[in-house]
Amino acid sequence: MLDSVEGVSERRTSASETALTIGNFDGCHVGHGALVRKARALVGSGGRVVAMCFWPHPTAVLRPESAAPVLSTFERRERLLREMGADEVVRLEPTPALLGMTPEAFVSGVIAGTGATHVVEGGDFRFGKGRAGDVGTLAALGRSHGFEVHVVETVEVSMSDQQIAPASSSLVRWLVSNGRVEDAARVLGRGYVIDGVVERGDRRGREIGFPTANVRTGCLPPMEGIYAGLVHLEDGRSMTGAIHVGRRLTFDDPRATVEAFVLDWGGPVAEGREEYGWKIAVEFRFWVRDQLKFAGIEPLVEQMRRDVARVGEMMSGLAQGVGA
Repeated sequence: MLDSVEGVSERRTSASETALTIGNFDGCHVGHGALVRKARALVGSGGRVVAMCFWPHPTAVLRPESAAPVLSTFERRERLLREMGADEVVRLEPTPALLGMTPEAFVSGVIAGTGATHVVEGGDFRFGKGRAGDVGTLAALGRSHGFEVHVVETVEVSMSDQQIAPASSSLVRWLVSNGRVEDAARVLGRGYVIDGVVERGDRRGREIGFPTANVRTGCLPPMEGIYAGLVHLEDGRSMTGAIHVGRRLTFDDPRATVEAFVLDWGGPVAEGREEYGWKIAVEFRFWVRDQLKFAGIEPLVEQMRRDVARVGEMMSGLAQGVGA
């Protein structure tokens, strides 16, 4: 019989027990956290929790033209899953051979090899070629392979507009794509972060007194606009940033960019290091305003000063380092 997350108390178990959860875990939202917590509750502190993470998304292999943009790198997913309580994070590469497995072959060839005694999934979990297997299939196969299947109920999140929505990666993508980064944080359980590398831009920012870090990223940027957030460096420092996303309309530049201006720091963002080519994480916490086209440099600079002041006010009450 399938269990839900409710009504299951943590119990003492032997170190031989392993709880496994499999998924894409893009963004590692609160629903994913519920899966990992359930897995931990099943095996206790002495057992092992394994998160098996597809990377890249299977759709990127099967139908690359329709693959959704990613919310997080594999490295960030691994870090977040461990913070949620996983002991091990295993990358599952969606090769044609793997994606061509029947549900029976997937269980015997992939799941059984982990030594799992418990498998934890959401009710919409599908696996095997053509997504032929569901949680019922998994439970039936589990009886012959020595593991129990536990189904975690969907986690629902209250949005700022009072709507209640099930937590999902697709919901986070929609919210981010529409600039609703505060609501995205409700689904994620933390601010939305993109990882990237600082690259050289045209240096217009430093010419007008607002030097920025130009971020090259494979993650989904928010909708065009100005945001308040945090800039996280590899050395552990986190600083308030005014973040521009999109085209630079005043300069008639059609290229979409992500640029972060770090407040209250006159030096280069990577002080004492190479100016470009280093890793950065940008966290979006608040929407500030839409993109605007100004009549010239002077009104643009005036607005940027106002933006920076507002960002400082918005971020003043937010603890530094959240989501780094």
